[in-house]
Amino acid sequence: MGRLLLSIARFPLRSVRDLAPLVLVIAFFQIVVLRQPFPNLGDVLFGLVMVVVGLALFMRGLEMGLFPLGESMAGAFARKGSVSWLLAFAFALGFGTTIAEPALTAVAQEAARVRFPAAAGLADTYALGLRYTVAVSVGVALMIGVFRILKGWPIQWFIIAGYLLVVALTALAPEDIIGIAYDSGGVTTSTITVPLVTALGVGLSTFIKGRNPMVDGFGLIAFASLAPIMFVLVYGMFV
Repeated sequence: MGRLLLSIARFPLRSVRDLAPLVLVIAFFQIVVLRQPFPNLGDVLFGLVMVVVGLALFMRGLEMGLFPLGESMAGAFARKGSVSWLLAFAFALGFGTTIAEPALTAVAQEAARVRFPAAAGLADTYALGLRYTVAVSVGVALMIGVFRILKGWPIQWFIIAGYLLVVALTALAPEDIIGIAYDSGGVTTSTITVPLVTALGVGLSTFIKGRNPMVDGFGLIAFASLAPIMFVLVYGMFV
């Protein structure tokens, strides 16, 4: 217990160190460039303390829970030897984590509000369609990424082909969906998706004979960022 408390106590110090550059930049421009005092300084300071504590607990939670869980499940599926169940797990993991992403929800709702400012029903349907499109795309991307790890194929050919397809789809898609599609690729790889997906890739490549975790274990996040762009561009062509 004492060792656990000591390890948790170190995380706020790391959080302060990580947030220090951001705080210094904001303080410099607020005080030196704008020459204005901070509005509601007490609330700002209290908010910073909450951010430090929250970030520290989040990082400790990843190390204690999500990373070991993802790696152990990947190892269990690898030992089980069932490719179909492993691919099903990869799809479900990608779909489930993406649907739960708060950043994706925010982007989808904002895009729907701008697209249908006077029709709440259409806006809700459009936002839900965007979320499900992105979630399915991430699930498919993880299936492809896991299959790549199983086969040992080089990742660069998948990425090159993917971006060439993105360029082609961008030329065909409506202009009002292009920006949303590119943003969708970024918001999917956020606080919930990244830890579990990273643990899946590293754990899987660790337990499969002949795979190197440094070479084969990483790259799933790139698939999860690229696939939503393509899927949302296609979504914009038909919806």
